[in-house]
Amino acid sequence: MSEPIKTDVVIIGAGPVGLFAVFELGLLDMKAHLIDILDKTGGQCAELYPEKPIYDIPGIPVISAHGLVDALHQQIKPFNPQFHLGEMVETVTKVGDNLFRVKTDLGKEFESKVVVIAAGGGSFQPKRPPMPGIEAYEGKSVFYSVRKMEAFRGKRVLIVGGGDSALDWTLNLAPIAGHLTLLHRRKDFRAAPDSVNKMTALAEQGKIDFLLGQVTALEGNDGQLAKVIVKTNEGSTFDIACDAMLPFFGLTMKLGPVANWGFELKDEEFIPVDTAAFETSMPGIFAVGDINWYPGKVKLILSGFHEAALMAQKAHHYVYPDKRLVFQYTTSSTSLQKKLGVS
Repeated sequence: MSEPIKTDVVIIGAGPVGLFAVFELGLLDMKAHLIDILDKTGGQCAELYPEKPIYDIPGIPVISAHGLVDALHQQIKPFNPQFHLGEMVETVTKVGDNLFRVKTDLGKEFESKVVVIAAGGGSFQPKRPPMPGIEAYEGKSVFYSVRKMEAFRGKRVLIVGGGDSALDWTLNLAPIAGHLTLLHRRKDFRAAPDSVNKMTALAEQGKIDFLLGQVTALEGNDGQLAKVIVKTNEGSTFDIACDAMLPFFGLTMKLGPVANWGFELKDEEFIPVDTAAFETSMPGIFAVGDINWYPGKVKLILSGFHEAALMAQKAHHYVYPDKRLVFQYTTSSTSLQKKLGVS
């Protein structure tokens, strides 16, 4: 077996919060390797809604999820982070007083003084609708996320669901699709009221169709949808012709191996942390972003950024136990600016 990869910090998860953690650690001279089960960086932003606009990043009125991930990569480039994608961390074991050994499902091993869990909700999978034979259409004409909006230009698109994702993509794809239909089993939605109002306005203007019912069957050849069969609440059926269907029935979040690492979990899915440094009950292991829990926790990317900043301050203590940490501002510190390549 090859020697373990040695680094200051192993970050589990390469979503926005994991990426920004590289920046905060790098400012304090800590090197990081990132491991992610996905085959690309960006976490949920890249996997579920790369082109969806984000409006609550401070100082940036609007940016796409993909744009945010690209900007974070540019920001952390001076620190040369190393990525290990398409791998799942299976075990984290403490070896010695101040060292962890991290092992992935591909047999790769790492040794670090700090471990940061930035795994969002863990590994996640879309909930598959209970429609017979849907597997044959998945990835060809049935999609659980929108990777490229242009792929739906001019097509007959059917969106199924009543949550934020269904409403958001109805609004975003309406100007692009040749024809768009939103199907939901009832008139009530689990989405932002503003989105519901905008969708209703589009339907009243005849720019989209909003219909009630549930898809019971799919029809088409070689994975290409031609139409779906819908059953109404009254029991009758009708057809909807479509080229693509986007069912948004929510996600199944799974902590995976994290659940077996000895943490006392909150509601069996979140890792409790302190609010001084977002450290877990295991010294040297931190949890930032959606995977952690503390009183008052708000699941926003900007909250994860804040958590990463405080985490890095405490991580420095483990990586450099004999070195005094002097707090500096990037706006005034020439040494920090030199690290960033802007001095």
